Amino acid sequence: MELGISTFVETTPDVQTGETISHAERLREVVEEIVLAEEVGLDVYGVGEHHRNDYAASSPAVVLAAAASLTSKIRLTSAVMILSSADPVRVFQDFATLDGISNGRAEIMIGRGSFTESFPLFGYDLKDYEELFNEKLELLLAIQKSEKVTWSGKHRAAIKNLGIYPRPVQDPLPIWIGSAGSPESAIRTGALGLPFVLAIIGNVQPLDYAKHVQLYKKAAAEAGYDLSSLPIASHSHGFIAETNELALEKFFPSTHARTNVRAKEKGTPPYHRSDYDAACSFDGALYVGDPETVANKIIHLRKHVGITRFFLHMPHGTMPHEDVMQAIRLLGTEVAPRVREEVARWEASNR
Repeated sequence: MELGISTFVETTPDVQTGETISHAERLREVVEEIVLAEEVGLDVYGVGEHHRNDYAASSPAVVLAAAASLTSKIRLTSAVMILSSADPVRVFQDFATLDGISNGRAEIMIGRGSFTESFPLFGYDLKDYEELFNEKLELLLAIQKSEKVTWSGKHRAAIKNLGIYPRPVQDPLPIWIGSAGSPESAIRTGALGLPFVLAIIGNVQPLDYAKHVQLYKKAAAEAGYDLSSLPIASHSHGFIAETNELALEKFFPSTHARTNVRAKEKGTPPYHRSDYDAACSFDGALYVGDPETVANKIIHLRKHVGITRFFLHMPHGTMPHEDVMQAIRLLGTEVAPRVREEVARWEASNR
């Protein structure tokens, strides 16, 4: 069972002061967070791609490369790369470069993305949303499998027996597919035999995602893949503090503000404290609380959904850097040991 952090490197106004951190400062903070995550024994750190003023990481590979030179063990992944509006050749080259700098610790997590700003920015039409993703995934997987590639498609110039360099340390360089819960995505990912990441966020019940895992495993088995070699991850917002009350009160202001910004953009109902409290319950999608509470929720998810990796996504919006650093310490030193011990015991008893 692997545990780690994911972040979108947000630069939203601080709900207490009204001040907005600069992109540069937030990027430097994230590198510090990755270094600390390794120091406290976490397994993986993911950085998401966005192209808006309220996010600082338009190039996850660059951020992760900065951390790679300061770490030696933690795995480094995108979370996610918006493949539909990217060039698969460049994506592979960037992460193969990261793999070299980190000596084999890079991963690529790709997805369609819940934001659409990158499409007009890079000259793509949203009407081609699905077609772009499918075509570019085909090319990315061809590059993963072979040093020299011959490929043609509709939305990119053809490649005729050209080499793609540098080659990564890992062979193959891991490529995960992230999904917000589409059954079709689960089936497609399983049929391709790729690692799978579930974004368990919003007003959902985490255990409902068990059916997506079953669809994924069924498709993978039917395609002839060894299920024991296919990891499954989840990504959920959350926060850890010394007590449940402290965690709940610290995480609410930025979560409330950020969720309502997105609600207004999407035209969905406003987010209230009652929504937050429900999501923080044992059956809810927010992993907020003291180390014991968060560990028990992760263990429950492992036993009933079948994940093998858990990403705690934080902060949500802008939070004080010292609070985020303390939450990372608690995840690594108190939550992770509890989870690993109980999961190992449970797995041994079920062999």
